[in-house]
Amino acid sequence: MRSWARSLAIIAASLLASSLAAQGVDYTDYRHHTVHFPLGDRSFADEVVSYAMGHPDPKPESSRDPRAALGVPDYVDKTHSGFVSLGCGGTLVVRFTDNALVDVDGPDLWVFEVGPAVEPTDVAISRDGKEWIDVGKISGGTAGLDIARFVKPGDSFAYIRLTDRKTDCGGKWPGADIDAIGAIGSALHISLNASVLFDFNESTLKPGAKQALHDAANSIRSVLGASVRIEGHTDNVGTDAVNRKLSLARANAVRDYLQKVEGLKGTIETAGFAATRPVDTNATPEGREKNRRVEILVLPGR
Repeated sequence: MRSWARSLAIIAASLLASSLAAQGVDYTDYRHHTVHFPLGDRSFADEVVSYAMGHPDPKPESSRDPRAALGVPDYVDKTHSGFVSLGCGGTLVVRFTDNALVDVDGPDLWVFEVGPAVEPTDVAISRDGKEWIDVGKISGGTAGLDIARFVKPGDSFAYIRLTDRKTDCGGKWPGADIDAIGAIGSALHISLNASVLFDFNESTLKPGAKQALHDAANSIRSVLGASVRIEGHTDNVGTDAVNRKLSLARANAVRDYLQKVEGLKGTIETAGFAATRPVDTNATPEGREKNRRVEILVLPGR
């Protein structure tokens, strides 16, 4: 089985295995501050992309593991792990893999920062991990950010970058101490490789697409009051006009199947972005294959 097909099977199994909590989940930090996340555990960062420890660096070895910032808030106290210290001027980049940060009413992104010191941190977001948008700073504790004035309607982001502002560089744990990073403005993210769904340069669904779309439909059904957006994407081979037409036609084909065959109700928005939103390089066959995809964003009702 090819790597992308194996990954798709794993993602589909994961989506089916864990239904989303219909009403979301409340998470309380160690200061007893509670934040409600409509997508529950899926709302939090899943993967460390990079960690550049600042100087001075944190002294305890237990506070140097960036993976401690993944998942739900679990900090108890500094005698235990559950957080990562950035060090003075340090940077942490994380990624959402099964959800995407989107703009909703009010704060969209929450960072759970621990410890008694107020250690301001710059926050940036990115679609691809290459081009970044600065969205402000947090100033210690559990803090929320509204990304509305920095983004366009329909934008979604997978990458978050935190950079310590070097305002408190003393003690054992210099720099911000990060427990968790979660998106309230969070959409369930399902990415389907175009070759699973379509023949090359075509927008008619292949017979083999049935199982992938059935799995996607079950995941959509698990989100209470969901609004759905389907996006088509291509590589950069061919003209922009042709690719825009193809990417929109593919998104529409997926929408029609989900509504007519799977029986999904409600309006499903579609868009075709051609090659304007790559997730990998277009310089290699492997990168181009990753860029040829259909993405489904499922936003829970609030």
